[in-house]
Amino acid sequence: MDPAEPDPHALPDGVPAISVRPGDQAVVDRLLAGDERAFAEIVARYNDTMVRVARGYVKSDDVAHEVVQETWLGILRGLPRFQGRSALKTWMFRILTNRAKTRGKREGRTTPISALGALDGSDEPPLSADHFDSAGGWNSPPKEWHDPHRLTTDAELRGKLLQAIDQLPERQKLVITLRDVKGWSSQEVCNVLEVSETNQRVLLHRARTKVREALAPYLEAEP
Repeated sequence: MDPAEPDPHALPDGVPAISVRPGDQAVVDRLLAGDERAFAEIVARYNDTMVRVARGYVKSDDVAHEVVQETWLGILRGLPRFQGRSALKTWMFRILTNRAKTRGKREGRTTPISALGALDGSDEPPLSADHFDSAGGWNSPPKEWHDPHRLTTDAELRGKLLQAIDQLPERQKLVITLRDVKGWSSQEVCNVLEVSETNQRVLLHRARTKVREALAPYLEAEP
């Protein structure tokens, strides 16, 4: 490994390593054995999400796809060094984010992650912690929708949901996609994006609030 390249196994300070998930080593063994079907399966599972993550650091979709292709090569080359100190998925996405950050910096794009107000590249002020309880829930819940089940049964509404997510600032779009669309845990998001739990929570609440506001005219209307 190039000494100047960040260690893809490393986790942010204070974040414990994630235990190896059952099946991770079996997948690694298949890949190391040259099992093309195993590689095709893992690409099909994660490629689209990788592109979304990379897009949060680089200037265009084309560059994001290039970074992902480079990442897959890096993953295959790095597999013999995979030590199981984190979940395989986390390890792969850390390789991705390291490469995407490097590419973004080389092209003059920076994505500050230390300040809440600058986290998503917008000028929005940070959300006050008073909005949320200790578990990250709302202190004053938004108005309930009449039929939230429509989100999964109404094709037109699902389209509006995806459109609302797509119009978010990149970092908000990335977090809500990983958490609410892909079903990642908050710890997985924090580990991969190298953000604190507080930053992740703020981005997620901003994104959910905007999506909710975009869908409110459709979901709050009487049937």
